[in-house]
Amino acid sequence: MRDFHLPGRSAVFAENGMCATSTPLATKTAIDILQKGGNAVDAATSAAILLGLAEPQMTGIGGDCFALIKLPGTEDITCVNGSGRGPAGLDAADLRDAGHEKMPLGSPHAVTVPGAIDAFCHMNETWGALSLADVLAPAIHYAEAGIPVGPRTAFDWANDAPVLQGVARDNFLLGGKVPQPGQVFRAPGQAEVLRRVAAEGRDGFYTGEVAEDMVAALQAMGGTHTLDDFAATACTRTDPINGTYKGTELVEHPPNGHGATAILMANILAEFDLPSLDPWGTERAHLEAEAAKLAYNTRDRIIADADYTTRLAHMLSPETARKLAALIDPKRAIADAHAVSEAVHKETIYITVVDKDRMVVSLIYSIFHGFGGGIATDKFGILFQNRGAGFTLEEGHPNEAKGGKRPLHTIIPAMLRQNGKVVMPFGVMGGAYQPNGHARVITNVVDYGLHPQAALDAPRSFADPTQGLLVERGYSDKVRAELAAMGHPVSIPDTPIGGAQAIWIDPETGVLQGASDPRKDGCALGY
Repeated sequence: MRDFHLPGRSAVFAENGMCATSTPLATKTAIDILQKGGNAVDAATSAAILLGLAEPQMTGIGGDCFALIKLPGTEDITCVNGSGRGPAGLDAADLRDAGHEKMPLGSPHAVTVPGAIDAFCHMNETWGALSLADVLAPAIHYAEAGIPVGPRTAFDWANDAPVLQGVARDNFLLGGKVPQPGQVFRAPGQAEVLRRVAAEGRDGFYTGEVAEDMVAALQAMGGTHTLDDFAATACTRTDPINGTYKGTELVEHPPNGHGATAILMANILAEFDLPSLDPWGTERAHLEAEAAKLAYNTRDRIIADADYTTRLAHMLSPETARKLAALIDPKRAIADAHAVSEAVHKETIYITVVDKDRMVVSLIYSIFHGFGGGIATDKFGILFQNRGAGFTLEEGHPNEAKGGKRPLHTIIPAMLRQNGKVVMPFGVMGGAYQPNGHARVITNVVDYGLHPQAALDAPRSFADPTQGLLVERGYSDKVRAELAAMGHPVSIPDTPIGGAQAIWIDPETGVLQGASDPRKDGCALGY
């Protein structure tokens, strides 16, 4: 139990249903859907699409999603891969010939075909209890009536607005300026798109006038996208991957997501006696940073489109984790993880819902960088993701950019199972941080016995591949100084690290306990 003398959040307790998201209005929308007879799939879909309006810099109908779904009466988990593919005309060789060494972020070449809408429609048709029109009705209403901008959303909006180009500035700025907290954001063009999806299903998005609007916007900027690319978009059903951390099973989405990175990182940390360490001390932060460097380096070698990922078993193997853990010096930071590990290898929203029948949904939905590629369509104002930035231009790499391929994705939903039962759907937002975030949550819960809410409240650090060791202000200056003395390039990030949501399903009482990250504007609610 938390110390009520100190600032913090209490978990939310309920029995009939629970949702946790990063925006209160979306959380309430999910609960409303449950109380109208919808199930967890209906509620998660309705709230997720609404989040594209409440946090448009994070997600939207021009993006991708992944979901883990546990159906009532079973502990088995199904994966839905709603990530889009590169257009048929995409070719890394062409980009290399044009002088590019990396995928160009703000160009149409980094725009993969949006996959989320197809996945949402498939989930509704396969498992939904309500009609698609009922599920989309709240988002349609708020797209027209508007949503007041929350404080964290306004903060992110200001940071990300410079990437907006052309008509995207008209659609996502208010009078040419970044909205302030409390100003109302509207997206009437997206309301019309959602009405067509409600009436026609996925064809209302991937064919006809909406698809023509998207293709025209991309081709006008030099993209190779065609109507055939959009019409061919289809989500994929897969089985999850998993690993076990000290008796608790970590269930993740398989490639092209990088859930395997979270499993590998947890396996590396399992080689150390974390419970003996101060949870907010120097030693734990150092070990976590080193494990992240090695796990992410492994990811960059292996993870790609599922059809091109050939060494997943190697990445998930406890033996691989043991070899990598042996490379960690408990007193000194690794300067070059790629070189050290050579011998061993030859911006997003998250939502979780549990309903009265214990259908469980863990869903993540994103446009990648803040405001994606900054490109929007002329007629409907659909903002595109830049997920193609996840490709590499390295010739022969399994993740090399190519038409029809899915890129490496950073977004990963997760669940925990204990004794064969799902006990916690959860997810951690924050771009590359997500696998590290999953490893931190499971170690907070398993090694330090923290309630999920306390596990999300706790301070974070992250060995970012490009920015060095980011250490939140929740750590002491003493810890930062000691980490720097160990060779870590330490800094305090301007933006807090990630954001998370979780629901604990008490295995003894069945009571639902919702947790929501204070780094975001959101909350958990139940009924």
